[in-house]
Amino acid sequence: MKDKITIKKTEILSDDYYTLKKVTYHYQKPDGSYETQVREVYDRGHGAAILLYNRHKASVILTRQFRLPTFINPYEDGMLIESCAGMLDDENPENCIRREAQEETGYQVEKVTKVFEAYTSPGVLTEKLHFFVAEYNKDMKVGEGGGLDEEQEHIEVIELKFNEALKMIYRGDIKDAKTILLLQYAKIHELVSV
Repeated sequence: MKDKITIKKTEILSDDYYTLKKVTYHYQKPDGSYETQVREVYDRGHGAAILLYNRHKASVILTRQFRLPTFINPYEDGMLIESCAGMLDDENPENCIRREAQEETGYQVEKVTKVFEAYTSPGVLTEKLHFFVAEYNKDMKVGEGGGLDEEQEHIEVIELKFNEALKMIYRGDIKDAKTILLLQYAKIHELVSV
C-alpha cells in the first residue's frame, strides 16, 4: 500500500491528552485512478490488556470504572466492566500489563502469556492492543488495587465466576470489546471450566 497512498497534509486538531490529527491523502483506487480522502485520526499510543483467571475456582478478575465516552451515549450510565488494561507509554507490553494488573486489581502476576494483538477501532484510532492471560490465586494478592490517584482512577475490582461473566456478555452487562475478546479466548481455549 505504500506506493498507493500519498499523505498530502496533516493538521493537528488537538494535542491535549493525546493527539487528534486531520489527514488529507491521495488514495489509489482498484481501477488505478486516485481520489483525495480526508480522515481524522486519534493517536493515543498502544496498550495492553489482561484476563486474570483461576482455573480451580472457575473465576476471573474484572474491573468496573466510569468511562465518559460511554456515559455520553444515550441510555448508558458510563460504568463499564472491563479486563485490566493500560497504555504502554514507553514500556514493553509484558512489563506494562504486570504493573497495570497490580495497580488496578491488587494481584502481582509474574507469568503472563501473550495471546494476540488487535486494533480496537482502526477506522479512527492508531491504538493496537497486546492481549494477555494469566492465572491468579489468593497468594498473589498484594494490595487492594483500584488504580492510581494521580491518574484519577477509581476502579472497583470484581471477582466473578467464569460462567457468570460469559452470561453477562449475552445480557449486555459486559460491552467492552477487549473484555469480550479475552473471555471468548478463555472459553475457546478452555482456560477455565464452564
